[in-house]
Amino acid sequence: HQKSVFEYAGKPIIEDIFTGYNGTIFAYGQTGSGKTHTMQGPSMQDPVEQGIIPRSIHGIFERIYKTDEHIEFTVQVSYVEIYLERVRDLLDPKKHNLSIREHPTRGVYVEGMSEEYVTSPAEMFYFLDLGAQNRATSATGMNEGSSRSRSVFVVAITQKDTQEGTSRRGNLYLVDLAGSEMVRKTGASGQQLEEAKMINKSLSALGNVINALTDSSGRTTHIPYRNSKLTRMLQESLGGNARTALIICCSPSSYNAPEILSTLRFGNRDRKSVV
Repeated sequence: HQKSVFEYAGKPIIEDIFTGYNGTIFAYGQTGSGKTHTMQGPSMQDPVEQGIIPRSIHGIFERIYKTDEHIEFTVQVSYVEIYLERVRDLLDPKKHNLSIREHPTRGVYVEGMSEEYVTSPAEMFYFLDLGAQNRATSATGMNEGSSRSRSVFVVAITQKDTQEGTSRRGNLYLVDLAGSEMVRKTGASGQQLEEAKMINKSLSALGNVINALTDSSGRTTHIPYRNSKLTRMLQESLGGNARTALIICCSPSSYNAPEILSTLRFGNRDRKSVV
């Protein structure tokens, strides 16, 4: 199942990155519905059980190794979390509350975000593990290990054709969203309640951006990227020359039927690629 999900939702986006597109892969759903299982897998190293992120890492380097020798590649990775609408660098935790800027040539970027060069899957896994150790986690009434932040693992691939003298760049964003469950079911209060409110606001902003981008009526002229740090950061990977996959994760429990329906409705609005 993990392989088939990657083949359908992840592999085509990996291929598009090498043609100069930006790409984003989301996992969306309530806590305990399988987002982390889908994005990471029970084991990042198990070739059968590993999820979208490790398969994407291997897929990127397999694609590089098969490319003609006159194409030179540089690969950089970054890892940030968005917690209470503040951006923190997971590769250098001293960098917190980072600003999102826009440059005429560079485009939208996180100012001061670490960008580490990698030359192999092993090096990329190292930075992924380093970031994961720094990621904020908090207990809720539904899952004691649930993360209350959104994490974004960024892979920037630059390729230069030494024969033609041309170059192109594509960014891949691998996003693990925080749980979308109803607040009343989590038993959250105080700080956790504020986390839940901010998470729901951010998820709503993401839904509004996707809805505006996929509006076929032609009436939508404004895309509300600036309504959340997540959509602002992903602006150039949601609209324009971009490919987006939204993987919908649903709980099998009837107790969670309202959240399942809400999750499916959210996914139905994204007509680009929904699993």
